[in-house]
Amino acid sequence: MSSNLYSSAALAYLGDCVIEGCVREHLVRSGISHSAELNAKALEFVRASAQAEAVKNILPVLTDEENTVFRRGRNIGHTNTPKSATPGQYRAATGMEALFGYLHLEKRNDRITELFALAYQDKIQN
Repeated sequence: MSSNLYSSAALAYLGDCVIEGCVREHLVRSGISHSAELNAKALEFVRASAQAEAVKNILPVLTDEENTVFRRGRNIGHTNTPKSATPGQYRAATGMEALFGYLHLEKRNDRITELFALAYQDKIQN
């Protein structure tokens, strides 16, 4: 599939869900069973500022195609930046979400798993 087939905004929309799914699976597998704790821990992964930090870990290993998708997502015209993030953090987070959305549509689940683990290596304890 061409990375241009879908808009970057649509890829980021889907990628937000993909990342959330990865986070939820990781947290459940870690043994946390209370919803309040699960929700609190999830925020440590899905806040724009956390995603912006996480994306720094994967940028060096992205393929040319993945980097193109990331850059396109990052460069979406943002009008609503959350108070908890800078515009730069929000842009980086959106680029990461677009990348994960693209990989999901490509059915590249192994790559999603690999990049998620690398992105959040400081938060994931194996």
